[in-house]
Formats: sequence, C-alpha cells, structure tokens
Amino acid sequence: MEQNPTFIQSLIAGGAAGTAVDLLFFPIDTIKTRLQSAQGFSAAGGFRGIYKGVGSVVVGSAPGAAAFFSVYDTMKKNLPLTGELAPVNHMISASVGEVAACLIRVPTEVIKTRTQTSSYGAAHASSLAAAKMVLRNEGISGFYRGFGITVMREESPNYIPFTSLQFPLYEFLKLKLSQKLNRKPLYAHEAAVCGSIAGGVAAALTTPLDVLKTRVMLDMRNSKAEKLPSLWARFGTIYAQEGVHVFFAGAVPRTLWISAGGAVFLGVYEWTVHGLMAY
Repeated sequence: MEQNPTFIQSLIAGGAAGTAVDLLFFPIDTIKTRLQSAQGFSAAGGFRGIYKGVGSVVVGSAPGAAAFFSVYDTMKKNLPLTGELAPVNHMISASVGEVAACLIRVPTEVIKTRTQTSSYGAAHASSLAAAKMVLRNEGISGFYRGFGITVMREESPNYIPFTSLQFPLYEFLKLKLSQKLNRKPLYAHEAAVCGSIAGGVAAALTTPLDVLKTRVMLDMRNSKAEKLPSLWARFGTIYAQEGVHVFFAGAVPRTLWISAGGAVFLGVYEWTVHGLMAY
C-alpha cells in the first residue's frame, strides 16, 4: 500500500532528514565550496576548519527540509496529474517545494559559504559574526544574495533544475523497484538506494549552476552602491578568465556528497515517515 503522510508527518520527517544529511556531510560541502571559490582552494582555507559555518546549517536545515517535504507531499497528493503525467506532477511539486525551502535556506547558505571560505577573515570566523557583518554591510537583502540564481526563472536557477531532475528520477526508480519486488512501500534502505542514484545524477548535471551560485553568494559588493553583473556577464567573465573547466570545479565531491547525501536524506525521511505512520 502506498504511504500518504500527513502534512505534520512530512514536516517532522523532512526536518529530521535535513538535519541528518547536512551535519553528516558538512565537511565535504566545505571542500566543494572552497574548490569553487574564486580566491582558490588554499586561500579559502584548504582542509582547515572544515566545520566552519556549521552553525548556520544547524539553524536552517530542519526548517528548510521540513518546508520542502510538507509542500512536496501535499502538492503531489493534490495535483490532478497521474499515470503518464506523474513525472510532471513530481517536477512541479518538487519545484514549488524548493521555492518554499529556499526562503529559509538561502540566507543560511550565504552565511555558510562566506564562513567556509573565510571571506571575512579570522576575526569573523563564526556564523553569528558573519551574519552580523552581512546585516551591517548589506542589510536584509544581503541574506538573499544568490536567491535569483536559486529560484528565479530569468537567472538560470540552481535548486529547481536539480530538484526537477532528482525527484522525478527518484519516484521513477522507486516505482520500478516496487514493481520488481512486487510490494509497496519500499523499506527505507531500498528508498535510500534510489535516492542515492537520483541525487548523484542530478548533482553531476547541475554542477555548473552550483559554481555560479557559489560565486554569486561570495560576491560581497554592495549592490546598492555598485551594480552587480548579470548572471550571463558573470558566466562570460569566468569563462574568459578561468576557462570552461572551472564550471566543473568541485564536481567530484559534489556528486559523491549528494549521492551519499541523497541516500541519507531520503532514507531518513522514509524511515521517519514509516515510524510516524506506524505510531
């Protein structure tokens, strides 16, 4: 029988999944971010302090993932798209879920990337100090630096293309495995394998967008005093100065991290949902 978690069950399970994966794989994310930084891996911190910025993740992980899954599961159940249109259902549901999640996630991502790369120097090493610096220098809008590249259609989004690839593929793999095993729902570890494959494929294909997102978030120019370059202008500058290979900087740790993270994220989610529904 297919599980249909309630809004509250999705909220709790999503929060547990987000916290588990972000804390477990934070060091790999730090290395990936430093590889993508314009200042270079060593200057950004190398292998030192790989848990710098974890404070912002602790604050944002649970509510961000909870927002995503509660919206995703609710829309997936209510959109009138089934059968052959199921992938469209999953794509739309996941995209809307990501918009909701990014309202929470982007501010913590800005703080995280700047703390990971020591953008404010050793004197501002903590997440709280970095947050105060953003607020003082850039105002509230500074916390949403990179929000456009994340969710807005005219700025080549990052999370939405990733999620639009990951979740239809995840649901497809779960369906095929369920048919092969002739039972529903899958056990949590089986769903985790599907999540790992889907996450790895989506991560590899969207790495160039992730590089652009990282560069936008690390740009500390005050947009009020100085007009920031458009995404296409930024793309052209990076390509001309650093070459096409830089758009795949961090691709290996990103793919490994999200592949393993997909297993943990979706495995913990399914395990928590099963437990809540059984209770």
